[in-house]
Amino acid sequence: MLRKVCAGVALGLLAMSLAACNNSDTGGDSGSAADEKITLGFSQVGAESGWRTANTTSIKDSAAKAGIDLKFDDAQGKQENQITAIRNFIQQKVDVIAFSPKVETGFETVLKEAKDAGIPVILTDRAVDTPDKTLYKTFLGSDFVKEGKASGDWLVNEMKGATADVNIVELQGTTGSAPANDRKKGFADAIAANPKLKIIASQTGNFERAGGKAVMEQFLKANPKIDVLFAHNDDMGLGALEAITAAGKVPGKDIKIITIDAVKDGMQALADGKFNFIAECSPLLGPQLMELVKKVKKGESVPARIETQETTFTQEQAKAALPTRQY
Repeated sequence: MLRKVCAGVALGLLAMSLAACNNSDTGGDSGSAADEKITLGFSQVGAESGWRTANTTSIKDSAAKAGIDLKFDDAQGKQENQITAIRNFIQQKVDVIAFSPKVETGFETVLKEAKDAGIPVILTDRAVDTPDKTLYKTFLGSDFVKEGKASGDWLVNEMKGATADVNIVELQGTTGSAPANDRKKGFADAIAANPKLKIIASQTGNFERAGGKAVMEQFLKANPKIDVLFAHNDDMGLGALEAITAAGKVPGKDIKIITIDAVKDGMQALADGKFNFIAECSPLLGPQLMELVKKVKKGESVPARIETQETTFTQEQAKAALPTRQY
């Protein structure tokens, strides 16, 4: 009888022990699930344009939908702020770092620090110029050379019957940045097909509307005959449009305007006949970025370069696209 009682007590204690273990495991599983949530450190170059604002919104919204813990930093247009932010992300031991580089050079040291810490890096929108391609996992963004070339090709076709020189002024993006360098190259390569197309002035407007207006005012004062403006983004083109109008000229007619981005304000100017052509550069990179973040966190292989699919717009195409434009 005593043996039966002891056995019963032992079984009871064992059941309680197992229940306790099971409760502990359940709690542990919940903790593990919480620990598995991916933390992404993202350094945004700034808020210099409507494109950049749309890009930031896309990244924040997509991170929330993907259940990714986003640590977001606005570098306010300064490379040193981006480097500081990346170092902070390393100290915080985030799972993945992504950023849109202010310029192409000067990031190698901090990228090596991230690599040494075992934190994968994804470049978005803008690339870096480094011979060591192991410093980042992939680049997600546009082919800026292709955008510049599409702009130049349109102009070559538009001016194919020109008998006199066609004077072009160029509003460049931020000096040293990938889009500024590549769009300039693509455009110059394309217009080389017609020697009558001549760039008579080229200066940075820093991708900002105010910068575009100020530089265009200088161009107009220094050059009495301007036939075409090529702006590296819509915002500079919109600022230049104000300067052109203030100078008593008709934008889109007296001076043809070519821009890149295709944000709503730019598309409206194109539909209204104030711009003549826009090459698209989509800012909606958030969903693709979050998928890449998940893949690199798992250690999956990803392509070294992933390009967004984009198009171009004439005035009539802009009118058709505007009602459903997302940005």
